[in-house]
Amino acid sequence: MATIRDVARLAGVSSGTVSNVLNRPSYVRADTRERVQRAISELDFIPDQRSRQFRPGRTRTIGITVAELGNPFFVDVALGAEAVCRERDLGVVLCNSSYDPQLESQNLDLLVQQRVQGIIISPVDERSSRLDMLKDRGVPMVFVDRVGDDRDVWSVVIDDREGGRLGARHLVSRGHRRIAFLGHPHRSPKVRSRYEGAREVVHQSDGDITLEVVTTASWTVDEGRRLGAALAARPHDKRPSAVLCANDMLALGLIQELVRCGLRVPDDIAVVGYDDIEWASIGAVPLTTVAQPRERLGRTAVEMMIQLIDRPGPLPQANHIVLAPELVVRSST
Repeated sequence: MATIRDVARLAGVSSGTVSNVLNRPSYVRADTRERVQRAISELDFIPDQRSRQFRPGRTRTIGITVAELGNPFFVDVALGAEAVCRERDLGVVLCNSSYDPQLESQNLDLLVQQRVQGIIISPVDERSSRLDMLKDRGVPMVFVDRVGDDRDVWSVVIDDREGGRLGARHLVSRGHRRIAFLGHPHRSPKVRSRYEGAREVVHQSDGDITLEVVTTASWTVDEGRRLGAALAARPHDKRPSAVLCANDMLALGLIQELVRCGLRVPDDIAVVGYDDIEWASIGAVPLTTVAQPRERLGRTAVEMMIQLIDRPGPLPQANHIVLAPELVVRSST
């Protein structure tokens, strides 16, 4: 049988580089990684799975990696998780992926090297093969807020389809007939669920109601401002009377720009956000929004992780917890 040294010799690299390709691929340049993988394939090299199994350290420490700490939603999730860790005398290593899949891979490698007991993750890319690799190695993981539809994992999420229904139902009840959905349903399963919930309400409603998708490039306040300017520039009869946003950051930027352009919120355009971050209630026009129990998400994830790491033997089957959102009505509608 071929050895790791044989692979290294054929690929023209060190044995340590081959080990990194197998265990920490984000640490290896793409061209080197491809060369090693070709050598592995050519030699039919089979890694010793026992040596690749996850071995946690003795210190009870949990790793947490979130998609973006610049978003207050993820800050609140992390604070909820940290509060339970403190109550349970657990250490925490917190990583920020800044919506960067490469940085997320490096963060995951770092947490494994630190030999944390398990990893709580709100992933940048729910479909990443890196996550499958960690699961195969036996790393205890709990997914928070974001999880691919086909992942057989432990997770705690919000019922986003119901959240979309809540927002759309509220706007329809206020008499709106031209509604826009601000988000990117084709890029995010969560946003797609919110949109599909809103679409259900529109299709089931009496009367001629339209739901237009206004695609966004990001989740940020700046993106909300950009699209606010675009909506304000439309003729009155082509402009939606209400907008349901995929998150509060978009909604806050949207309101800022609509007001700057001389439009009244909610008289000219009503706005509903999603998340109920702290800033939602303190703007010039307090934001109606679909509230997610953010800190409860983090707390629940830690409780699930404790169940995983305290249970002897192989990891148990998937366990999914779904929390309910709530509508918070303020002045923007």
